[in-house]
Amino acid sequence: MTEYAFSAPDREAIYRVIAERRDMRRFVPGAAVPEEVLARLLQAAHAAPSVGLMQPWRFIRVTDDALRKRIHALVEEERPRTAEALGPRAAEFLKLKVEGILECAELFVVALSDKRDVHVFGRRTLPQMDLASVSCAIQNLWLAARSEGLGMGWVSLFDPQRLAALLDMPGDAEPIAILCLGPVPEFPDRPALELDGWAVARPLSEFIWQNRWDQPPGQPAPRTPRFVRAWSRTPPPVTMSKP
Repeated sequence: MTEYAFSAPDREAIYRVIAERRDMRRFVPGAAVPEEVLARLLQAAHAAPSVGLMQPWRFIRVTDDALRKRIHALVEEERPRTAEALGPRAAEFLKLKVEGILECAELFVVALSDKRDVHVFGRRTLPQMDLASVSCAIQNLWLAARSEGLGMGWVSLFDPQRLAALLDMPGDAEPIAILCLGPVPEFPDRPALELDGWAVARPLSEFIWQNRWDQPPGQPAPRTPRFVRAWSRTPPPVTMSKP
């Protein structure tokens, strides 16, 4: 523990909000989020880290009911296409509630900004770091919302080009999320997809390796890296000498 650590109650609150965050699909109809609370949430999102400090996030607040319905229609159009792609799980998927666009108090579309190509710092070899940065902003918003007793759900079932056209986005901007935000009836103790029987969250131990891919912690590293061993078994290329 260092002198810069938060107090024990503060640390406990941070870990608790992380553990109790949920991807919400069910909201209290007709509820509202006070403007001062919404301002705090957006400021939390804006405090996210970003590659090269490019701040590539753009938040579009949807306050027009007709526009909200059109966004919902785009998601509804995507549902059967996703179901078809899921093959044998199609019918199971179609039974799931996957969004709360028409019920949530606030609706946002989050997009990658235009003119991103001018930002090279940290993106020359990993251009997708702009998406990673926006994801950090969304996570900040998610956690802040949970601390305020509000639920949030990230919807990604839509055609990005059609949603961009609907919102008059520049050609090089890209929507990546529809966020449903607002009061919820309850926060489940487990992820909704677990409760619905769609998937089961796996334990942390399956995702932690040491020194190289797929090597569990505590196991000694092989004396020769695998790629070197594979290379040593590969015969040298045949060279043709000039006559």
